[in-house]
Amino acid sequence: MSRLEAKKPPLFISEPLTKDTVSQSLSLLSAILKSCYGPAGRLKQLHNGVGGYVCTTSQSSAILSRLSVSHPILSVLMASVQNHICRFSDCGLFTAILCCSLIENFKSLNVASCTVVKISKHLLSLCMDYLKSEACGCRVSVDFSSLETLLCLVHSVLTSKPACMLNKAEVDHLTMLILKAFMFTVPCHVETNAVLGKCIIVPVKGRRVVDSTVLPGLLIETPEIQLAKPLAVKRTCSNMIKIALFCVSMSGDLFNPEEGTITVHHGISLEMSEVNQLLNVGKQLVNDEVGLVVCQKVIHPSLKQYLKENHVIAVDRAGLSLMEPLSRMTGSKPIASIHSLSPSCYGSLKDVCLESFASKHFVHLIPNDTVVCSLILCNRNETAWDELKRTCETAEHVLQLTVKEPLALLGGGCTETHLASYIRHKSCSLSTSSFKDLDCSWTQYQLVADGFCRSLESVACSLDHDDGEILTDMVYGHCWLVPPGFPSVSNWSDLVSKCGCGINGNTENLNWRLLQGQFGSPIIQGCPKDPSVKVADFLTLDCFAAKCSGLQVALETANLILDLSYVIEDQN
Repeated sequence: MSRLEAKKPPLFISEPLTKDTVSQSLSLLSAILKSCYGPAGRLKQLHNGVGGYVCTTSQSSAILSRLSVSHPILSVLMASVQNHICRFSDCGLFTAILCCSLIENFKSLNVASCTVVKISKHLLSLCMDYLKSEACGCRVSVDFSSLETLLCLVHSVLTSKPACMLNKAEVDHLTMLILKAFMFTVPCHVETNAVLGKCIIVPVKGRRVVDSTVLPGLLIETPEIQLAKPLAVKRTCSNMIKIALFCVSMSGDLFNPEEGTITVHHGISLEMSEVNQLLNVGKQLVNDEVGLVVCQKVIHPSLKQYLKENHVIAVDRAGLSLMEPLSRMTGSKPIASIHSLSPSCYGSLKDVCLESFASKHFVHLIPNDTVVCSLILCNRNETAWDELKRTCETAEHVLQLTVKEPLALLGGGCTETHLASYIRHKSCSLSTSSFKDLDCSWTQYQLVADGFCRSLESVACSLDHDDGEILTDMVYGHCWLVPPGFPSVSNWSDLVSKCGCGINGNTENLNWRLLQGQFGSPIIQGCPKDPSVKVADFLTLDCFAAKCSGLQVALETANLILDLSYVIEDQN
């Protein structure tokens, strides 16, 4: 018998947040994420220890998915933020930085963790009630009869990702393209349960960003179709193109032996039997006036040739990812067997044509009603293209979330500093009964509220990466960035022209203060409700749903980690 090793007892670690290794790891993670934040964020190159693909990015989705952590506390934090990113795509860095700052500020307080949790939950409810109220001064309504606010949202997402390496002309071009693509996915006919369509991103690497374009319908890459030859496609009597969509292989492959035993009579060829069956399918398609056949997998050359001779276009290797948008766009039902073909499975198209981009050739399927579109996305190299693809997907998701909740929050650090000013103002005017309900003293509440506000302000401070100064004004509570190289005793009015979000200009005495100060002043008045914005002067805006969720996730995760008394590790 082999020698058996005795099982080791589990390792109990009490008060894990008091351990130096945990504090150092949290500080390091916070520093990495803060250095990535905002339009001037520093890029990170991520690769494994044995080489391979190198990812250059400043996006939280790419960074957190490639960072490996060993301590359970960091795992909880990263899993929580990643779950937020999966649901909202945006505000991942905001969530992670705020969570780290809350943990750091709360654990330094001489207040019991259970009391901190209760007070911080109350502060969160104050924030959420304020953000959802009409009186909120850091919120703007999105008017879908005008494109200006939507353009600002997309523009803000694009400019916050420096690894895309976009200049102003490219940002403006992509902003219009992404919004146009999104508009294609909005149904023309509103139903009770309207569902947005889909934008398919088509990669073209090694070309200029301004060569990017958007087309209604779907592009399927088909290298074997020659552009020189015009498409001769069969149409129905109503001048529509009937389409059959197959999700089963049409290559004529034999049965898989694992599926059972096949008895073959002498002189019968299984290969020819399969090909004959495929040709019978082809004859039925021709008789049913089908003009286009799209197969997820491979089509046998004999069937391709037969369909071509009968003016039926055959496109194979479409891939699984196109099946759902193809089905929705054409109204066809994917056919899963070549032995049972029902005419009710067919869909229809308005037109089919050929397109060429760079060295790639595509069949362009043009639908009757556009709910699916193709964004041909170009960038100079693979690394920049990968980052740009993630960014465009985030921008599209932000627009989708905005349709559900037509609001946006001011960006550039202004929402964070405005909320901090609001909470400081509210915490000074709480009634005595509120402290009794929370079972805390006035001093404890003020300490936690100050830690909460300093955490919000630390996120705004993370936007500066060049040792400049960060200010907030005493009127609107907005964030103002001062370039580096000026002494702290300077006349701030000479150094700033507009706040971080761009809604307020330096047109009045706003009484600035440095954000490094420990205590702030309340807001004297709110922000203008309906600022006049020109498209050329983009406001910096954040997705309302994503930022509200990020605020909740950050605080709830911080409270969870602060409340941990033991970490139990299995050593076997």
